[in-house]
Amino acid sequence: MEIREMETSALEERAAAISAEAEVEGADLDALETEARAIKDELEARKAAAAKKVEERKLALEEGKTIEKEKKEERKMDTIEIRKSHEYNVAFANYIKSNDDSECRALLSENATGGTVPVPVYVEDRIRTAWDRDTLTRRVKRTFVKGNLKVGYESLATDAVVHEEGDEDPVTEETLTLGIVELVPESIKKWISISDEALDLAGEAFLDYIYDELTYKIAAKLAEIIVTEIGSSALAPSITAAPAANTLINAAATLAGEATNKVAIMNAATYAAFKGVQFGLGYGADIFDGMEVIINNSLPAYGTATAGDVYAIVGDLNGYQCNFPNGEEINIRFDNLTLAEYDLVKVIGRCFVGHGVVAPKFLATIKKPA
Repeated sequence: MEIREMETSALEERAAAISAEAEVEGADLDALETEARAIKDELEARKAAAAKKVEERKLALEEGKTIEKEKKEERKMDTIEIRKSHEYNVAFANYIKSNDDSECRALLSENATGGTVPVPVYVEDRIRTAWDRDTLTRRVKRTFVKGNLKVGYESLATDAVVHEEGDEDPVTEETLTLGIVELVPESIKKWISISDEALDLAGEAFLDYIYDELTYKIAAKLAEIIVTEIGSSALAPSITAAPAANTLINAAATLAGEATNKVAIMNAATYAAFKGVQFGLGYGADIFDGMEVIINNSLPAYGTATAGDVYAIVGDLNGYQCNFPNGEEINIRFDNLTLAEYDLVKVIGRCFVGHGVVAPKFLATIKKPA
């Protein structure tokens, strides 16, 4: 058998045997030396070939990793991923300060031109939290329909009747009158002035400072509008009474049966007046009738209100609707000229929203008697 056909283990065994045979007297040393050299060359050639294969496999593996890495690097983030990134938060903060959106558009896409630059997801979450944190705005209906929104409601309708089997008299046709409430968007604005030091804040810190303050103020203003509009709505029945054990219950008695998720809205001082009545009863009755009390100090306190003023509201806030035609986003603009001599920058926040009472007898008002 030729050397190249032998297994490596057999070659190693033969090499060991040659060393032993060379010690025997009369051995053909030339022939043994030639065979030993041939075996050595074959073993070294095999080791070199094996090492070469290992290196080739290693290079192939590294190349595969490089290709995979390149593929991952080539994959571009989608718009949501970009809007979630710290880099986009920083770019958006700079855009608010300078009104230059080029940095934002460069991150979004090489071809991102025209249209409104979207706010970061970070900002969206803060705005949503502001709306949900306000006890009034989070309970009213919220829709996002473009333009003016017309909402229909049942103004007058006769009840269904029982028709006995065999009764030949026809059933009286239902009388149905529909009402329409049109929610026309209006701009709710709030501005604050900030120092140059605050303007130097970057990224998330700057967005926190601006949006926390402005969104809170705008949500609070909308809550004030809701209270005022309910107080003057023809769809909200009214009673006139001072804080007493049955005042809130009597107001709730004027509501439709569908108004099931009832709350009581009043000034903190008025709440204290009702609690005083409850203390006087020794907690023998729940004068709030299980209703959650929402404190809103845009309503006058009972003690300072004049005769005829609405000082409390009772009802289900599903009877009120807010429509955000441009979404709940709050647009921010900077004015660094008006207050420049005071080293202050004016920051203006604006939100478009249509609003109104959209269901009769879902909400009732309580007025102060003469």
